[in-house]
Amino acid sequence: MKDRLRQHFLNFAATAGLGFILAIVPFSPVVAEGTFHPPDLVDIPQGPFKMGSDGDEREAAYQLDEAAYGHNVTRKRGWYDNEPQSVVTLDRFQITTTPITNHAYAAFLQETGHPLPHVSKEQWQRYGLIHPFERAMPYIWPSNRPPAGRETHPVVMVSFEDARAYARWLGKKTDHLWRLPTEAEWEKAARGDKGFHFPWGNEFEPQLLNSHDSGPFTTMPVGSFPAGASPYGLLDAAGQVFEWTSTMAGNNRRIVKGGSWDDRGCGVCRPAAHHGRPETIKHILIGFRLVRQ
Repeated sequence: MKDRLRQHFLNFAATAGLGFILAIVPFSPVVAEGTFHPPDLVDIPQGPFKMGSDGDEREAAYQLDEAAYGHNVTRKRGWYDNEPQSVVTLDRFQITTTPITNHAYAAFLQETGHPLPHVSKEQWQRYGLIHPFERAMPYIWPSNRPPAGRETHPVVMVSFEDARAYARWLGKKTDHLWRLPTEAEWEKAARGDKGFHFPWGNEFEPQLLNSHDSGPFTTMPVGSFPAGASPYGLLDAAGQVFEWTSTMAGNNRRIVKGGSWDDRGCGVCRPAAHHGRPETIKHILIGFRLVRQ
């Protein structure tokens, strides 16, 4: 009952723009050893929404990046050029309020023996990422328990198939069907039906998300920025970690959404940003949330 009342309040407050109230009543996930709690959900109503971006939004995103980084690499590479705007109509669905946490993922590992969020140095180097292996080490699980102090942080170092395996396990635990959201579902939940540039509106406000602009340059406990909620009450939809979706992005690649703690600017943190990653990658910047049917 407390969870339901809290969620009704969160949804109401986010829709009403009561950011000052949300800031003093933060989301706080329950963490108790040996217990199982299904993820909290927000309800996304049936209906149309604006997906993608127009020229003004893309130009604003490029300018944010240029101001943050001091160069125009994202503009030159056309990072945001493939975001055609359209009106998309979706059926009603429910989606987890935050990304899945390390604590929640640990219950899955302990019950199933599924492979850990872990990569070797050689595997990490084969990814060809700009992040050195030393930066990945704090996120690697040495056992089926989360790295110390990160229990309520979003789980990362999980591939697309790892996320789907968790969804199947959660389905057996709850007698519901769980799955990764489509890109359209994720985007509507993150920006509302009016096509906001960011979950909270059209202006970038670095104090409302975990990004490299003002964050600690690592993951944080989920729900740390309640005033940055989407119109439906979705939390951590900008910054924090990219999130897997079920939408294809070419051969063996999937769309990831949301930007991360590593990004500045933060053009790529917009819900409209359209970015693909290989399904098999286990990245320090990628986690996931789920839809329940």
